[in-house]
Amino acid sequence: MLEVLERNGKENAREYVIRVLRHNIINMNLKPGQLVSENEIAEILGVSRTPVREAFIELSKSSMVEIYPQKGTYISRIDMEMVEESRFVRCVLEKAVVQLACKMISEADIVALEENLQLQNSCVIRKDFKRLLSLDNHFHELLFKACNKVTTYNLIQSMMSHFDRVRILNLAEMDMQRTVNDHKEILQAIKDKDEKTAADLMEKHLTRVIFDQTYLKEVHPEYFK
Repeated sequence: MLEVLERNGKENAREYVIRVLRHNIINMNLKPGQLVSENEIAEILGVSRTPVREAFIELSKSSMVEIYPQKGTYISRIDMEMVEESRFVRCVLEKAVVQLACKMISEADIVALEENLQLQNSCVIRKDFKRLLSLDNHFHELLFKACNKVTTYNLIQSMMSHFDRVRILNLAEMDMQRTVNDHKEILQAIKDKDEKTAADLMEKHLTRVIFDQTYLKEVHPEYFK
């Protein structure tokens, strides 16, 4: 079922629809391969059909939806080639970022990361994997901010839709605590100013998807190309 988000004051209808659809696709409320109705989404979100149509076109550019004339619009199935390319980009950049963080991180940055980890622990207790994904993203964003690389983080996010859907499946199907433990170890290596260990831990953290994808495809073959 579509999760309706509150509309921001400065958002136009098109921007709002794109944000809501992206959120629902990544969080698997809209399933891979699912047919989505322009009329239904317009009605649920209280907008006209035009911004919904424009949102579909925009999301098709990042392969989040597929538009078939005379047939309709479908949520794209997960493309493991795109997942691997996204993982590769993240791995290269985030290994560099944690090495930078060992030199640049401030006490305030460490406090923010530790507070984030406490919230992650709460999600594990509640089994709230969707909230954990959001906190996971914010943990990584805080690392980029600590190194004055926010633009780089935003660039990565623009190509993460297929990778993020595998991550949400991982959190739902696998061990949520494993993700939190990875983050704790990465932060400890940064606090220790151990660049090599921090980079090695980040690579391990971002490479898990390679080993988990076989299991996930067996459990949910209908979600994958």
